[in-house]
Amino acid sequence: MADMDKAQQERHDRLIEQMRRILGSEICAVFEDPNAVEIMLNDDGRVLVERHGAGITELTTLPPSKTLNFLSLMADFRGTTVSRERPIVEGAMPDEFLRARFAGAIPPLMPQPTFAIRLPARSVYTLEDYRDSGILTGEQYDRIIEAVETRKNILVSGGTGSGKTTLLNAVSDTIARMSGLDQRIVIIEDTREILCNAPNTVSMLTDPDTGIDMTRLLKLTLRYRPDRIFVGEVRDGAALALLKAWGTGHPGGLATLHANNPLSALTRLDQLCQEANVPSQMPLIREAVDVVIQITRDPAVKAGRRISDILFIEKED
Repeated sequence: MADMDKAQQERHDRLIEQMRRILGSEICAVFEDPNAVEIMLNDDGRVLVERHGAGITELTTLPPSKTLNFLSLMADFRGTTVSRERPIVEGAMPDEFLRARFAGAIPPLMPQPTFAIRLPARSVYTLEDYRDSGILTGEQYDRIIEAVETRKNILVSGGTGSGKTTLLNAVSDTIARMSGLDQRIVIIEDTREILCNAPNTVSMLTDPDTGIDMTRLLKLTLRYRPDRIFVGEVRDGAALALLKAWGTGHPGGLATLHANNPLSALTRLDQLCQEANVPSQMPLIREAVDVVIQITRDPAVKAGRRISDILFIEKED
């Protein structure tokens, strides 16, 4: 058994070394940059990097042959293959690459092999940072702080790459600074992206290999005595379980959702609930969700994004 473990470790070490050699020192250095958010390779071979507060910049180039080799190594790590018949590779990268979220594809889906790597947060861009960089106004800052202090359930909405999780982490940081042992926070995610330094925190991850999805974890969460429930991106019928959890004595939760504006976010949440084979849940949504914060990409802003709207849900008497 020891010899087998040693052989597996040696094989893993060789794979990591090959991956690093292909990416090169410039790209590998991005994994050490706490401000880096995403690494993107386009089909023209250009490698782009997005950083907090600095937008997107060009880093280097990577030829198609090297990219294809890298995708093959990623597929090997994920226990699969990449080919014309299976042209997509996705999943968490090795620990040596921070378990970053990887997605890549080869022709014929694209002219040349490409990938996108979403880096996990390593430092928190605080709400104060957002205010000071002009991403949110002073008035917006005050309204979010008030929502946190009064334990509102907050939904962070935005398009792809708008910075939803980074904003959620900023709100999470504010909550953590206000929390003691008497506030137990349970975090549920598909991949580890949410940062929370509160003293009483439990983190849970879904596991596709065993069929443990977000709905199952939300039900389990209720047995863990949560005071606040944080969820990564809401994508499917798990939205119904989240709303039920938020609406049954667990105020002050956080979650993210893909949508173009706050009202669309509520509609999208309703559509996701209906994937659980239930009718419209709009009354439950309006009861459980208190605030929707919309973050939007905006090239006119130095940081590349801004808080475009904050919607407070009016409650029925």
